[in-house]
Amino acid sequence: MNIIPKTVYFLGIGGIGMSALARWFHAAGSEVSGYDKTPTALTEKLQSEGIPVHYTDSPELIPANAGLIIYTPAIPKDLNEFVFASSGKFNIRKRAEVLGDLTNSRKTIAVAGTHGKTTVSTMISHIMYNSHLGCTSFLGGISKNYDSNLLLMPESEFMVAEADEFDRSFLKLTPWLAIITSADADHLDIYSDHQDLKKSFSEFTSKVKPEGYLLIKQGLGLEVLSPEDAGVFTYALTAPADFYAQNLRLEAHRYIYDLVVPEGVIKNISPELPGMFNVENSVAAAASAWLSGVEESVIRDSIGSFSGVKRRFDIRVNRQGILYIDDYAHHPEELKACITSVKMLFPGRHITGVFQPHLFTRTRDFAKGFSESLSLLDRAILLDIYPAREKPIEGVTSAMLLPDITSKEKMLISKESLIGKIKNLDLDILLTLGAGDIDQLVEPIEDMLNQNSQP
Repeated sequence: MNIIPKTVYFLGIGGIGMSALARWFHAAGSEVSGYDKTPTALTEKLQSEGIPVHYTDSPELIPANAGLIIYTPAIPKDLNEFVFASSGKFNIRKRAEVLGDLTNSRKTIAVAGTHGKTTVSTMISHIMYNSHLGCTSFLGGISKNYDSNLLLMPESEFMVAEADEFDRSFLKLTPWLAIITSADADHLDIYSDHQDLKKSFSEFTSKVKPEGYLLIKQGLGLEVLSPEDAGVFTYALTAPADFYAQNLRLEAHRYIYDLVVPEGVIKNISPELPGMFNVENSVAAAASAWLSGVEESVIRDSIGSFSGVKRRFDIRVNRQGILYIDDYAHHPEELKACITSVKMLFPGRHITGVFQPHLFTRTRDFAKGFSESLSLLDRAILLDIYPAREKPIEGVTSAMLLPDITSKEKMLISKESLIGKIKNLDLDILLTLGAGDIDQLVEPIEDMLNQNSQP
C-alpha cells in the first residue's frame, strides 16, 4: 500500500485479525475508528489505545471522509453500516485484500493450515523479532510475550501473517515463504467438500513468489503448484523429512529434541510450551526461521523463551489440587490433540472439559468427530452452540452430540449457569474449549478457582 489513507474505518474492528490491522494503521498515522457488535477485552484495549469503537449499527457514525473502509466477511450483509458503506461512496475492501496489499511488497512469511497456524506464526514472529532480521507481524491471537496481536518493526523487510483459508482469504497473499501445517476438513459452509478445501490449499502453494520457499507438513497429500524455482521442503514431528525432531525426550516436564535440518542438526531445542503438538509447531517455526537465515542460537533460545498465545493451551491455574487450561480448540482434531496432550502430560488425573461448539454448520458436519473427541474426557460439559455469523439450523444443537459421548459424566448447561455448576464439582483438571464467547468466562472461572483456594 503506497499511500496510507488519512481516515480508516473498520466494520468488525473487534476481530482478532481486524484489530491487528487497526493497530497497524493507527501506528502509521491514520485516524482509525470502527464498529463491532459487542464490547470485548479486545475492543476495550483498542479504545484505551486511542481508537474509538461503537456498538450500535449506525451508518451516520461512519466518517464522511473515510478514505478506506475495511470489513470482515463475518459481518452480516444486511448490516445497515455495511449496506451504507457499499453504496459506492466509499473505497470498501475485505480485510484479506488489505492484508495482501500490505504484505505483498515485503518478504512475507505466511502460515496456513486448518489448525496450528496461530501458534506457529506467533512463534516464528518471536524468533524473527529476536534476530538480526526482525519482522512486523499480524497475529491471529494475543502473544503472551508481547501482550499484542501486532509486532511492529517498520525497518525490517520481513512480515509474518496468518493465511486464513476461511472464505479463501489466503489466496490474496503472495508469500515469500508459505507454510502449511494441516489441511483437515473444515469450513464446509464455504467448501463443497474436503477435496475442494484441499484444492484451495494447493492453489495457495502457487502463490509463493519465485525464488521463495514452501514448507509443508509431510503427508498432507496436497498437489504442490509453487513456481519451479521455489524451494519446496517438508517437516514432520519425528518421521524423516527435510526438518524433523530426533532424540526427543521429556526432562523435568519439558520436551527436548535435536532438530534435523538440510545441512546438519540444531541440538537441544526445548519449547517452553507443553504438549507434543507444540513440539511439532516448534519444528515448523524453527524450520521457517532457518530458511529465513536466522542463526541457530537465536532459534534455540527463542523457542525456549516463547510463552505462547492466549487461549492456546493457556495454563491459567496450576497448583496443588487444580489445573485449569483454556484452549481455542473448535475442530474435532484440535479437541483430540488438546485432550490427548493433557492426558499424556498428567496421566491418571480426572479431566473435566467444558466445550462450546462454534457454528451450526461445523457442529452438523463434524458431529460424530466432536462426540468421539469429547469422549476422551472423564466429564464432558456442553454449552449451547455459538452462532457467530450463522442463523440457526433446525435440529442442530449441542444436545445432538450427547448420545455419542461415552464419558462417565456428560451434561448440557447454559453459559449463565456454568460457574455456579462447576463451583460445586470436585475438579482435578478443568479445560475450557471453543472459539466462541466462552473466552469471556475464562477470567471469572479463574477468579472462582482462586477464591475457592483461599482458607
